[in-house]
Amino acid sequence: MARSRKEKLQGCIRMNLLTILTVFGTLGGLIFGIILRSSKSEAWTQREIMYIAFPGNLFLNILKGLILPLIISSIVSAIGSLDLSLSGKIGAKAICYYLCTTVLAVILGIIMCVTIRPGKDYDVGEVEDLKGRRNVTTVDTLLDLVSDGKIGVRILVGCIEGVHLGEAKRNLTLFDWKMDDDQDNLFVTGSNTLGMVVFSVVMGITLAKMKVEGRALLAFFDSLSAAMLMMTSWVIWVSPLGVFFLIAGKIIEMKSLSQLAGQLGWYFSTVMLGLTIHGFVVLPTLFIVATRRLPFRFIFNLAEACTTAFGTGSSNATLPVSMKCLEEKNNVDTRVSKFMMPIGATINMDGTALYEAVAALFIAQVRNVQLSLGQILAVSVTATMASIGAAGIPQAGLVTMVMVLDTVGLDSKDVTIILAVDWLLDRFRTTVNVLGDALGAGIVDHLSKGELARMTENAEELSDVEEHLMQPVGNKDNMALT
Repeated sequence: MARSRKEKLQGCIRMNLLTILTVFGTLGGLIFGIILRSSKSEAWTQREIMYIAFPGNLFLNILKGLILPLIISSIVSAIGSLDLSLSGKIGAKAICYYLCTTVLAVILGIIMCVTIRPGKDYDVGEVEDLKGRRNVTTVDTLLDLVSDGKIGVRILVGCIEGVHLGEAKRNLTLFDWKMDDDQDNLFVTGSNTLGMVVFSVVMGITLAKMKVEGRALLAFFDSLSAAMLMMTSWVIWVSPLGVFFLIAGKIIEMKSLSQLAGQLGWYFSTVMLGLTIHGFVVLPTLFIVATRRLPFRFIFNLAEACTTAFGTGSSNATLPVSMKCLEEKNNVDTRVSKFMMPIGATINMDGTALYEAVAALFIAQVRNVQLSLGQILAVSVTATMASIGAAGIPQAGLVTMVMVLDTVGLDSKDVTIILAVDWLLDRFRTTVNVLGDALGAGIVDHLSKGELARMTENAEELSDVEEHLMQPVGNKDNMALT
């Protein structure tokens, strides 16, 4: 018995090793930062802080380097792998569900953050000043979503550089506004995230429509996606060390630790409230509207899957348990569960989308950066698309979070502000991700009873024809004589 308990304990530690190391990295960084902070009577210089945070900044740079290949390969592979023959109507319903729930999650996160304002009234103090930022108007940001500037800009340049359109004139009314031909375009270092995502989505749809002709290229993106997933998992295992130095540097840099702790508490509460509302109000409401039945028993039967999701922090690791709960306890058709759950674990990340929207706005509030309506719209679009490209592994949302910050011009290093509580929020948002996938499978299964029945009939007819054709010729002659 003692040995059995020891084996269970070892298994639990192995399963949660990354989380345990991240917690130790967070606590160690806090303690180390406080010790260094109190070791000097005068303030630390920016250069000294840079030296301490250098390993953490190196970790962030590695994450940023993974964004382009990870997002492109994941989106193209996930969308290109859709079986359009099965998903004529069934797949359309699944994609509509994924898109609607993700957009609702992002909108809910933005509303929560704008209403509660967890990062308000922050005393910037010694924190890095953003006075070099350009004042981007709502019109500029909206135009940035669909334009790389002047016609003829090379696609490659558009992938590696972002562009902001310059202002035409100041103090113009809505009716006499016009764009000057000689306006200045500001190219900034970093990827054109939205253009990259749109290209990936269109490429995935194209490969799905091409079927046989597109298999070679799709196989390349599948392999690239698998390779990037493996590389990302390696980098994520380094995160405890990166978190240690990033938090230590941030502790030294902050002027008021108590105020930062209070704001992190508000941030944590905002994300948790948003996840609770989305997971146990929005998604069940959609289930009730679509199926005309209460979701309580359905959700109760998913308890094992939700527990596994919280324990592992991985949507992919929860897949076998989720599919078992759907098929054996909730009687969801195996064709629906096997189609929706793997795809959902890749592209349907409601909890991650909500978290990224809240985190981006929270960091902007902490930095006292006023985001325009267009920039908030950019956050919503990017958070939606970034959640599609987020790998279903623990803390992968941290990678795409850097991309969301880059979209609205926030420093990716500011992600260190939320690292202290990210390891715990990752478990809760993964649980919401899995719950959303499972409820979506239940909804699509209910709405697709007719299509599934016809598919079964067609399969049986085809099986009968094949069985008849496979009969020996002599048997056919004997049957004809009788």
